[in-house]
Amino acid sequence: MKIQIAALFALVSGSATAFTPSASTRNALKLASAVTEEASSSAASDDKATQDPLLIRAARGEKTERTPVWMMRQAGRHIAEYRDLCKKYPTFRQRSEIPDVAVEVSLQPWRNYQTDGCILFSDILTPLPGIGLEFDIDEKLGPVMEPIRDYDGLKKMRPIDPSSAAPFVAEALKTLRHEVGPETAVLGFVGCPYTLATYVVEGKTSKEYLEIKKMAFNEPELLHSILKNIADSIGEYALFQIENGAQLIQIFDSWAGHLSPRDYDEFAAPYQKMVLDKIKSVHPDIPTVIYIKHSGALVERMAKTGVDVVSLDWTVDMAEGRERIANARASAGLDGPGGVQGNLDPGVLFANQDTIKERTHEILKKAGNTGHVMNLGHGIEAATSEENAAFFIETVRNFRHEE
Repeated sequence: MKIQIAALFALVSGSATAFTPSASTRNALKLASAVTEEASSSAASDDKATQDPLLIRAARGEKTERTPVWMMRQAGRHIAEYRDLCKKYPTFRQRSEIPDVAVEVSLQPWRNYQTDGCILFSDILTPLPGIGLEFDIDEKLGPVMEPIRDYDGLKKMRPIDPSSAAPFVAEALKTLRHEVGPETAVLGFVGCPYTLATYVVEGKTSKEYLEIKKMAFNEPELLHSILKNIADSIGEYALFQIENGAQLIQIFDSWAGHLSPRDYDEFAAPYQKMVLDKIKSVHPDIPTVIYIKHSGALVERMAKTGVDVVSLDWTVDMAEGRERIANARASAGLDGPGGVQGNLDPGVLFANQDTIKERTHEILKKAGNTGHVMNLGHGIEAATSEENAAFFIETVRNFRHEE
């Protein structure tokens, strides 16, 4: 087994003390050892099973022995170990930019739940300082930065050099590849240009996004210049993640769901495609996933970007979503029906376990046994119990499709 316990709880460089595993963590480690040893034994007798992790094969549209599963925001506040870690490392940037801490946080849900994907603990804003856009994350207010709203502000932007802007990301990804072993996929992610531009133009989180919409309507060329600069650098940042161990890239355009279809086509989709095309031009076999919150009206547009997998939120019926994705890809001249991810309502994890199981099975049956990665329809809520999160993952891992 690849996990080295000493490494997991090693001293963080400089001032850290050892991470202390809880009793539940120690039990999870024993479970991880047993599961990994069993998987390794099985894989040794089947050369094909060793080619790529289950999740990667599903994201490529292959028929798999079972449906892989992970959860958006799986690393974070719903886990007691994470909350304990926050007492020592009180800022998000400490937790995401000190490599050993980011690795530990990334591993917590994988270790406790045995998810098929281990996603890097980071933030979509992480590359922005490398583009010339500094930011802070207020623990209560969220991201805050000096906004860009004119051409003088545009001059602050520069092309990213990921190796100097985010060396901690490279170190964390390399460590994760070593720790989780060949059965688990290491997942990278980036924010899409429009969503990142909302923070750049608004200067903070927003409910109405009025500043960026004013720019779109009154100075569209300025907004296009900002979006183009961001897209060029985010594409490079995605490549950087792949070159350092990420086996799949999920792109988040979280706030593009606030756009009308016409504005989505002008200010979001072309820049999503710029990032996706850059990834595929260098790494054509790396699967890509797109997620947009409240995207029921945008499913076809998402599929037409050529992304490998569309991650549906919970407002879309899984069977209908699969059909819409396949039809959209066909109309765009793209090969294959495309993959799908999702899409259990995160609120279901507050229900009793019989309901969790019934709702999860419904989605699995509608999605079928090809090209589906099970997930939530949005990030797991901070108040979710670890018991119910574990039950959801276990339910998916134990489900088998009828032949």
